[in-house]
Order: sequence, then C-alpha cells, then structure tokens
Amino acid sequence: MVMHTLAALGSVERLSQVVVVVSPDDSHAWPQAPEWPANFQRVACGGATRAESVFNGLTQLLEEGRRNPKGVQAHDWILVHDAARCLITAVEINRLIDECLHDDVGGLLAIPLPDTLKAAVNGRVSQTLPRQDKWLAQTPQMFRAGQLHAALKAKAADHFEGITDEASAMEMAGFSPKLVVGSPHNFKVTYPPDFALAEDLLRSRK
Repeated sequence: MVMHTLAALGSVERLSQVVVVVSPDDSHAWPQAPEWPANFQRVACGGATRAESVFNGLTQLLEEGRRNPKGVQAHDWILVHDAARCLITAVEINRLIDECLHDDVGGLLAIPLPDTLKAAVNGRVSQTLPRQDKWLAQTPQMFRAGQLHAALKAKAADHFEGITDEASAMEMAGFSPKLVVGSPHNFKVTYPPDFALAEDLLRSRK
C-alpha cells in the first residue's frame, strides 16, 4: 500500500519533496534506499497517532528549514496524505493543488455524503440525520506548513484531543478549509473487503 501511494505522489512533478514519516521502531522496515527518487526523504519521528506523527514531521522539517533556506519554510504549502489511501491518483492531487494554491487557507479532498445518515443508540437507529452539506473527508489535505504546525501545536498539550485530521486542527484554530471534490476510489483501506476491492482497482488500472 505504501509503495502504491508513493508511486502516485512521485508521479506529480509539482511536488518538490515527498517525506515519509515512520515510527522510530519501523525505520528498519523502510530504509532510505538508494533507489528512492532524489526528492524522497524518510524521517523516523512518527508518533502514537496521526496528529502526533504529522506534528513531529512538520517540527523536524521546519527546524531543518531554519538551518537551510532551501528547506521547508513556514509559508510553503504542504500536502498530508494517508498511506492507507493507496488508490490516490495524480489527477486528484493536481486538482487539490489547483483549487488551493491561491486560497487563503488551503483545503482537502472530500466527497459529498451520498447515503442516508443514521445515528444509533445500542445498535439501533435513534435518528435520521440530514445529509445536506455533509462531506466525507479524504486526503491529501493541503495547508501552509507554519499554520498547520501552529494549529497542531496548540493541541499538543491535550494529546491532540479531537484532532482526527489536519482540517480539524485548522478548524479548531479558526480557519475554514476549502472542500475540493475527490474520488470515491480514493477510499481508506480499512476493513478486510477493502483490500480485495483495492487490489481489483489497481489491477484494472494496469
């Protein structure tokens, strides 16, 4: 899944650098191999949660940028992507960049909720919720490095409570991220049937 994700990111020439954040315990599994493209970098500073991993990765990149003007700067755009969404394509990534590049805040890929939404209590329906204006968040999510880092830092002392993605951190910081239409194929591989579906879709692309 990781390699399919990296292949998609590597196909987008507009991305000047691709950083793979891994846990320090997993660094041996993803070596900085010679065959990696020159603009790929692996950093072993991942945390216990997605929010902590993104925060740690941004912290390291911004610190390197302070020492090297060619490194990541606070005003630079960054895209955060979940490797579990291995079906992302260059089409969606470029669409997100096009829509957010001149936006004041940034945004994320998402799709409007197509199904009826139910609330439940003890495994039974308690309420049908309106689905108008409801979206399913995806990744990549694109924000300024400094602003996203500051938004995450503000919640670090609370162990990133309530932060489920980068957009939620930006929302808590008072921003309104832009929603950019993604693709139903860009789903998060989570449950056992998802692996078979992902495999079929990847095979069909070949």
